[in-house]
Amino acid sequence: MKYRNDPDPVPLEIAVEKVCFLIIKAREFDVKEEDTDPDTGSNPTDDGEITVLEDTADDPVEEELRSLIDDLSIEEQIDLVAICWLGRDDANAAWADIRAQAAEAHNRHTASYLLGDPLLADHLAEGLAALGHSCEDVERRYL
Repeated sequence: MKYRNDPDPVPLEIAVEKVCFLIIKAREFDVKEEDTDPDTGSNPTDDGEITVLEDTADDPVEEELRSLIDDLSIEEQIDLVAICWLGRDDANAAWADIRAQAAEAHNRHTASYLLGDPLLADHLAEGLAALGHSCEDVERRYL
């Protein structure tokens, strides 16, 4: 079992940088809200760029997230799901057990499953932290 204060991070099949980038993108996706002005005739400058925060059927952030997850190898997808499960409150279970359960549950709907988690970014960040990894350096590069 890995504890937060253990000095050696658990090795992963997925690069920590990929998980951190997905966390950043998931946070962009999480701030979306209902379409508040469906009949707008204005341009983005006139409406203060507010439409970028609206949740639409053709949301480019969702499409990007889905594509990023779908392009991961099966082993990377398994790690991603296991990290999410670990972060959502399964931190008392052993990493090997959680990963084995994720491997058993793996199917071709990983992106849809993960995007259905309204706290995906938080769960991934907590899971990484539980495994001894951090996104601080990665976030500085992308933000």
